[in-house]
Amino acid sequence: MPRHVAEAKMASDSADRGIFLEREERGVERESREGEREREREERDRREREHENRERERREGERIGGAAEKEERERERREVERESDRERESRRERDRRS
Repeated sequence: MPRHVAEAKMASDSADRGIFLEREERGVERESREGEREREREERDRREREHENRERERREGERIGGAAEKEERERERREVERESDRERESRRERDRRS
């Protein structure tokens, strides 16, 4: 093979390798960027799920706390009714004796 043909072939092969390496490098960079975006997306999703869970727990706590407060108010109301009934009964008893 003549020298100029061999040199041209080597230059062509070298250019092909350069293009291949450049494309491969860009592919690696793209995969790296895609991987980074995927990690960011996963992190954002995780934070969103944590926020939703905290909100659900807060609402559940309010519901449970609200139910407990309601139960306590009802218990106090019944106690006041019993005291009122006792006082009424006591007055009736005094009135009967008089």
